[in-house]
Amino acid sequence: MRIITQHTLGGPEVLTIEDAPEPRPLPTEVLVRVTAIGLNPLEARLRAGEFPLLGPLPFVLGWDVSGVVEQAQTWRFRPGDEVFGMPLFPRAANAYAELVAAPALHLVRKPASLSHVEAAALPVVGLTAWQGLVDLGGVTEGSRVLVHGGGGGVGHVAIQLAKALGAHVITTASGGKREFVEELGADEVIDYTKTDFAEVVSEIDVVLDTLGGDTAERSLGVLRPGGHLVTAVAEDDSALIAKFEAAGLRFSGVAVDPDPVALRGLVDLVERGKLRVHVQETFPFDHVADAHRLLDGGHLQGKVVLTV
Repeated sequence: MRIITQHTLGGPEVLTIEDAPEPRPLPTEVLVRVTAIGLNPLEARLRAGEFPLLGPLPFVLGWDVSGVVEQAQTWRFRPGDEVFGMPLFPRAANAYAELVAAPALHLVRKPASLSHVEAAALPVVGLTAWQGLVDLGGVTEGSRVLVHGGGGGVGHVAIQLAKALGAHVITTASGGKREFVEELGADEVIDYTKTDFAEVVSEIDVVLDTLGGDTAERSLGVLRPGGHLVTAVAEDDSALIAKFEAAGLRFSGVAVDPDPVALRGLVDLVERGKLRVHVQETFPFDHVADAHRLLDGGHLQGKVVLTV
């Protein structure tokens, strides 16, 4: 089979396509013939060497996959089943490949209402939004939710999820993404290039930070007493955590992990027409460097996907 690997850290040009032995599924695992691979900004940072996660080089990036079961060492799936998921995160899933061995519990059946491209785009961003808003944030009917970066991968799913939970959703986005996030269900849109959200937003129950930088700290003043900031990008900032606790506010970091219950919850929303995943662009497997250049540019609208 072919894999996309790298022997050095650096720009997109370090990604190379090579032949490798097919993986063998262990008991309770399946072997998936991959149809589509979702790409995430994290993978560009790992490729460049911003922080270690996958161990020594060479390594294979990727977690989001959708495809067809080829071998099953489990009763949960059979060969021919269409499945998708985010196996093994944060351990290496080696998903930039034509075949992936994965625990059956880290995958769910792909519904007919999702294409393989859409399914591959959903797990990392969908599970991050679900674990942030449902499991940690406890968003319910009538909650006031602020989603930072509503036009991005996590953000565009989070808007729809919060609306499905009955929340009033405010989001920050560039002016060029206003129509996009309004179509997703955002009740209020703040163009961060023109307006400081900290000056116009108040009485928020849950803030979801997908941006990093000083966004979390600047969100402190928009929360109601007892409000909750959930961040996907600054979960280990002890000084920031202390500031929130001193102000009587809650602070949580969401480090996404595989969760078939939440993944099936996302599938249910898709099938009920309450959630769609937006794919900005797809690239063929051989053009992975071009896809990573797009990741490096930032300001994505939804997700980027490789087709195999």
